[in-house]
Amino acid sequence: MQKQVPPRIYCIPATEAPVVAVFRRGPSNWAHVGRWDLAAGRYEPGAWLGGRLFPRRSDLSPDGQYLCYFAHKPGATWEQGEAYVAVSKLPWLTALHSFPTCGTWTRGYCFTEDGETDDSQGAALPIPYGLRSIPAIQFANERRRGWMEASDSPVRDPSDMWDERRNVRLRKPQPNGARILCVESLGWAGGEFGVEQAVDGLRVRYSLEANGELKLLDDLQWADWSREGHVLVATRAGQLQVRRLDGGRSDIVSEVDLSSLEPNPIAAPSWAQRW
Repeated sequence: MQKQVPPRIYCIPATEAPVVAVFRRGPSNWAHVGRWDLAAGRYEPGAWLGGRLFPRRSDLSPDGQYLCYFAHKPGATWEQGEAYVAVSKLPWLTALHSFPTCGTWTRGYCFTEDGETDDSQGAALPIPYGLRSIPAIQFANERRRGWMEASDSPVRDPSDMWDERRNVRLRKPQPNGARILCVESLGWAGGEFGVEQAVDGLRVRYSLEANGELKLLDDLQWADWSREGHVLVATRAGQLQVRRLDGGRSDIVSEVDLSSLEPNPIAAPSWAQRW
């Protein structure tokens, strides 16, 4: 019997709302999007795509309503082609705005709060956000959400145009606390796909710094802080968890198991099919 491979999960928190966009890959030719409502402690499953989403080259609007995603769907016959960027309402993928790309080398796009929009992506959006191209730098999503490159992180070589030949280390302090979440890339960024649970080819390792000691969190494939200072995590086994840190303890406040989800593509509700 073939061993079931746990799903690859990556999350993008909204910066101004207790909402998290959840990207899940698995089986390998399927991608799934969900909405993690932290205030209600609820997970809302959304769209399934028979193709690939690139979550590190996607973004969630500050208010948690809109998703800008980069996708590759082999055999797609619509006017945007197989590789495209689209804006939808979380957790659905119905394209309210879209444009083609030159292929999977595209960096993807992120929301701007000043409404400024790159000329390459067409007309301005009818929402209070614009779109700009994501820069070619490791952990671009994390950097926009308060993570800072550590002082001992390797310096980027000026000739490394895609920022893929170094093991970057980032840190993020706990809100209203003394701990620090740490993440580092492993191996060659962009070169690790498949069952290694690498999202967009970037293998990572998380750790927690407290009282001058570093504890490896090797059961995680994604992590960030909540506004309250809890740890939001996606485990390598496929669970979303909120963990409360109390002294040396880590208690699970809530958990959603995404490990056993099976592709179930359905049409988006009417509210997700219009601005």
